[in-house]
Amino acid sequence: MNRRIGLATWLVTGGAGFIGGNFVLEAVARGVRVVNLDALTYAGNLDTLASLQGNPDHVFVHGDIGDRELVARLLAEHRPDAVLNFAAESHVDRSIDGPAAFVQTNVVGTLALLEAVRDYWKGLEDEAKAAFRFLHVSTDEVYGTLGATGKFTETTPYAPNSPYSASKAASDHLVRAFHHTYGLPTLTTNCSNNYGPYHFPEKLIPLVIQRALAGESLPVYGDGKQVRDWLYVADHCEAIRTVLAKGRVGETYNVGGNAERENIEVVRTICRLLDQRRPRPDGQPHEVLITHVTDRPGHDRRYAIDASKLKNELGWEPKYSFEQGIAATVDWYLAHQDWVRRVLDGSYRLERIGTAA
Repeated sequence: MNRRIGLATWLVTGGAGFIGGNFVLEAVARGVRVVNLDALTYAGNLDTLASLQGNPDHVFVHGDIGDRELVARLLAEHRPDAVLNFAAESHVDRSIDGPAAFVQTNVVGTLALLEAVRDYWKGLEDEAKAAFRFLHVSTDEVYGTLGATGKFTETTPYAPNSPYSASKAASDHLVRAFHHTYGLPTLTTNCSNNYGPYHFPEKLIPLVIQRALAGESLPVYGDGKQVRDWLYVADHCEAIRTVLAKGRVGETYNVGGNAERENIEVVRTICRLLDQRRPRPDGQPHEVLITHVTDRPGHDRRYAIDASKLKNELGWEPKYSFEQGIAATVDWYLAHQDWVRRVLDGSYRLERIGTAA
């Protein structure tokens, strides 16, 4: 196995969120000691990490990546071999209503994190300095939107269309600049739409599952023909570990699931799975609950990832087909309604977010 995959300690930011939480669970299970820094905003959830309670290989710290003093102290105390940045505000509709929070976390916060990590890295001894990596997790939304054909590659020009994607694009540029200006050994991944266990229920797939189980309408933006490339979260976590272990310093790697689907097709697939697993009391299919609602402003029509660089250079490709992943996801939510109920004990009630726009 590559020398970097067996790192003793990783500092993971945003490790109580959806992707970060799945990544932390898998990393600790693989013998990595994780220092987990998370601000526990609306989508951060310690319930996701409940199985790690009392585990000495998981150190949770409630804090913000923008807190330079805190980050510097954690770096000095735990001496991580790598920093993986999952921390981000990541909901497009929320960014339309309140873009300032996205700039604060995704731009200002990332800058503060980079400065603290740069200073820590500069002070490492030669061998540790050479092995150290900063991996930044980003999104395909920075590339903008596609027509009916073509895919995003790592050289596609950035053309963000929402405050969220604009803030992530800015963070990507900062990571690149810190590599080229200061020599910080960075890696960046840009992923397609993730889905799977522990996904906060405001996002499309878990929202549809929960509203269908409750017998409520299933809101679909516009005609529902927006296309996304769906990536099962376990495949994404494996891709990140692969890039961390073998990726070329300073490079960007696109991560996709090879699973383009229209949103309406995703919703109908979930409905069919629930018809089999949890039939409606009236015997009607769950599809009768689908309701088309006003589209959100600036809604990108199609995303598609070309992940051939990651496959050809590093040997990664997704293991889960969309059919396998979505069935596993539906089954996970059916088996973990207690987790969902605890999430819904907060301020979120399965409503559409972003209506002020």
